[in-house]
Amino acid sequence: MKASFLLAAALLIGLPLAATAATPQQQRMADCSAKNKGLKGDAYKTAQSACLSGHATETRATTPQERMKQCNADAATRKLAGDARKTFMSSCLKAS
Repeated sequence: MKASFLLAAALLIGLPLAATAATPQQQRMADCSAKNKGLKGDAYKTAQSACLSGHATETRATTPQERMKQCNADAATRKLAGDARKTFMSSCLKAS
């Protein structure tokens, strides 16, 4: 009786751990969501789409000038302006 109770308790303790393990796709979604935090509406959807398809991480610039150039180009492609552009540029420059 004790053994079956201990086995049941062990299974119940281990169950939540198995349920919280993220799949690679879920982890990628979480990473992209964190990267695009602060963007709203179409800007967020576009950034998420690019990130999930891998286009956002194709090349990483090495110098600050290259990072600024790449981030400016990405912001122009997404047609961002105002606060959305500032937020995007900040996150882009930190991520690069």
